[in-house]
Amino acid sequence: MRKTLKSMIVGTPLAPLARRLVAQMGRLRFRSSQQYWERRYADGGNSGEGSYGRLAAFKAEILNGFVARHTIDSVLEFGCGDGNQLSLATYPDYTGVDVAPTAVAACTARFRGDPTKRFVTLAAYDGRKAALTLSLDVVYHLVEDAAFEAHMAALFDGATRFAVIYASNHDEQPVERHVRHRCFTDWVAARRPDFERVEHIPNRYPFDPADPDGTSFADFHIFARV
Repeated sequence: MRKTLKSMIVGTPLAPLARRLVAQMGRLRFRSSQQYWERRYADGGNSGEGSYGRLAAFKAEILNGFVARHTIDSVLEFGCGDGNQLSLATYPDYTGVDVAPTAVAACTARFRGDPTKRFVTLAAYDGRKAALTLSLDVVYHLVEDAAFEAHMAALFDGATRFAVIYASNHDEQPVERHVRHRCFTDWVAARRPDFERVEHIPNRYPFDPADPDGTSFADFHIFARV
């Protein structure tokens, strides 16, 4: 498994200092969430460990089962990334939106010839709706308040029946340049009383510092329009 800097320093005596130094260096280079993800994809990076391996399989199992049980006929995802998670999905009709043009171009090429899938940049998103909207491993990457507010509004405005968020759900200021944990259920309760959380599915592989790439702090939170 590919080693990350985080995984190499976990458990060492210098871990706290190293984490602070890495975070400080990252913040010096970090300009915005959008810039970070566009540069990451343009440099050949991917959507992260959560879209691969057993974490991706877990997410696909939950989502494919949900789509089948509720006869979902359309899915709209905010933050489609590199499309690897989508490759495990069985959705009748899908629209993927992403802030990074490079990711949208890669997905368009990857799924070319599949008429059930289409992709568009966030800047070009026209406000279309779907029975189910998705936000998978996105909320905690929105370090700017304005980006978080816009993402949440689009997610719930775009859902005619259900909205699903897969993320952490607690408040914590950024400790890495592109990670900020948020208690998004508070936002939903205050801003979207027309939705209620109907299900919380804990992660099958909860975060373990000894295996940061194979585990996750994200759970599934499913909201239904009331």
